[in-house]
Amino acid sequence: MAPGHELQLESDFANLARLAASGAQEDVRLWLAKLVRRYRTSHPSLAERLNETLKATHTRSAGSAALRRVVAPSFSTTEASIPVDVDTRMSLLRVSDDRGSGLDEPLLPETLSTEIDCLIRERFEVDKLRAHGIRPPRSAILVGPPGVGKTLSARWIAYRLSKPLWVLDLTTVMSSLLGKTGANLRMVFDYAKANEAVLLLDEIDAIAKRRSDESDVGELKRLVTAILQEVDSWPDSGLLLAATNHPELIDPALWRRFDVIFRFPNADITTVERGVRRFLGRDANDFEPFIGLLGDALKGTSLSDVERSVTTLRRRVLLKEASPAEVIVSLVAPHIEELDKAHRRTLAIELAKCKAYSHNRIMELTGVSRDTIRKYAGPSPIKGRSGRKDA
Repeated sequence: MAPGHELQLESDFANLARLAASGAQEDVRLWLAKLVRRYRTSHPSLAERLNETLKATHTRSAGSAALRRVVAPSFSTTEASIPVDVDTRMSLLRVSDDRGSGLDEPLLPETLSTEIDCLIRERFEVDKLRAHGIRPPRSAILVGPPGVGKTLSARWIAYRLSKPLWVLDLTTVMSSLLGKTGANLRMVFDYAKANEAVLLLDEIDAIAKRRSDESDVGELKRLVTAILQEVDSWPDSGLLLAATNHPELIDPALWRRFDVIFRFPNADITTVERGVRRFLGRDANDFEPFIGLLGDALKGTSLSDVERSVTTLRRRVLLKEASPAEVIVSLVAPHIEELDKAHRRTLAIELAKCKAYSHNRIMELTGVSRDTIRKYAGPSPIKGRSGRKDA
């Protein structure tokens, strides 16, 4: 054995002994799982013996709650072997891995971006925090309406931590057999803990409703209790995220379990304009005069709606279904009355410069007078019915 490997082995087992002596059973299990992966290639016999020990630590007494009885995941497989439902063989997790392709930072208000950056920085300084007796943040819940960037932010956090994002797939986990739902949930948590994962419980309100909700049966209420226990036992080595559009449905006890709460508001006008510019991509320069009025017209909508509208605009122009001016009008028309005076004037002037509409038609669309349009865009090149240029 090489000296370096021998020192690594001594260090690993010294840490294992320290954890065992402290009675930290969950940390012992996690460390065993890590050693199984580390020595699977260089010391296969040792890895197999450690794996057998790990399996034994999953054994629970016959009196344990039914929701917590589940066969321990086998660590003889690779980390890519995502746990599956025993009956359907469908994956219990969806994996989003942006490490190879890269990921743009989410479009968020500055204060929220700072809060998320703080969490990421603290995850990189785990050892420093521990040295001062401070436990690092292990969990966070992302709260806000649909389309404001919660899932993208979860992906961004995982990406910054150089990890994939594992998302609990509720469609597979939620079984008609309620006891099996609990087993599936436990399987996912065990697997995520052992792999030091960034795990996202999306739409957590679907499985963690208030236990005072009279519409839910007792088995589902016990499922909430099981979730609370799993969150409590989540290790420092991983990061547990949850997202919800309906915070009022979540059991209050769960709120107290999360270390950090990120609140996602609807995008303000500045964020919408940033979104318009980003979603225009390489076409941003061509639409520069319209970016402000597009932002004004789309304010109050979600960023996902902004992206959808801008993508439609780009597609129609690229495929020559309409001129840029016509596409802008079709997109902005429903919101013209909501535009402020400056943006209506900008729209009128740019439409006149594009020579797609007569001044009369532009005045009808925007409410801006022909004199103002002529002052900033010059005479109309489009002839009226009498053969004269539109004044």
